[in-house]
Amino acid sequence: MTPEVTFVLLIVGLALAFDFINGFHDSANSIATVVGTRVLSPGVAVFWAAFFNFVAAFAVGTAVAKTMGKGLIDPAVVDPNVVLAGLIGAIVWNLLTWWLGLPSSSSHALLGGYGGAAVAKAGIGALIASGWVKPIIFIFLSPLIGAGASMFLAVTLSWSVYRLPAAKLDRVFRRIQLLSAAAFSVSHGANDAQKTMGIIVGLLVSTQALFQDATGWQAAFYLKDADTIPMWVEMSAYTAIALGTALGGWRIVKTMGTRITKLRPFGGVCAETGGAAAIFLASALGIPVSTTHTITGAIVGVGAAQRLSAVRWGVAGRIVWAWVLTIPLSASIAGLAYVVLR
Repeated sequence: MTPEVTFVLLIVGLALAFDFINGFHDSANSIATVVGTRVLSPGVAVFWAAFFNFVAAFAVGTAVAKTMGKGLIDPAVVDPNVVLAGLIGAIVWNLLTWWLGLPSSSSHALLGGYGGAAVAKAGIGALIASGWVKPIIFIFLSPLIGAGASMFLAVTLSWSVYRLPAAKLDRVFRRIQLLSAAAFSVSHGANDAQKTMGIIVGLLVSTQALFQDATGWQAAFYLKDADTIPMWVEMSAYTAIALGTALGGWRIVKTMGTRITKLRPFGGVCAETGGAAAIFLASALGIPVSTTHTITGAIVGVGAAQRLSAVRWGVAGRIVWAWVLTIPLSASIAGLAYVVLR
């Protein structure tokens, strides 16, 4: 096995490591509401979420992966150093925000890192401008859609069930929340795992000459274009994100599940259902969105449906600052990493 092939395989491994960290970092998105409402214990909740993260492999297409693989960066610019530097930028930013307990976006860290590395190599022209429009717009739209959907559900359902005794209402929605938590976990896996698939596909297309005449197991790494996602890439990505979710990021769970607003099972169902609907919509359109942004917006929407003072706006403000800084700082880290690698 040549050094070049070894280098590519190491980068594939690092991409899957990022996917694992993504699941670890973003497990809060899937389980914070169901833990905050005490419907499931933290230990059971992470395995519930991890299982449905993996189920997404059989429930959705690969539109987001194709966007990441060929829709954001000029394929002629992509090479192993660009991909490696992009992953370094995303991983460093993810670990930093995990340590601080801030639910920043792993998705936007990867977008920023990938874009920053490409710009460091070939300038701003390396970016496909049209490909960035939808992801940038959805930085603002996804939390608004999540908030609007969850608020609508909270208000509508409140009018529908207000005559039910509080104890019975709580029991009913504790059961329903198992389904809404599962739906959100499927949407999380559907969108986030595909981003890593797209990065791996972009890497393999850029290094196809190394594997064109390969035989045996190395032949699986030959990929002519980004229109096809190999099954081994898909299964590896979903497995990695599910394993990461199973370990959980408890610092962020606490912020998401208890500090933004106080949740009961009724509110948890509304937040998870509204957030899942927004992410499924984006996934169907092939848009890599932030599950963190979406579920945070949905939780805020549920709190605001009760009363504006039910939301701890100071905590929400800290989260928004992390969102604003994610793409530029992960891009800067990746750009610096590319310079060092080159």
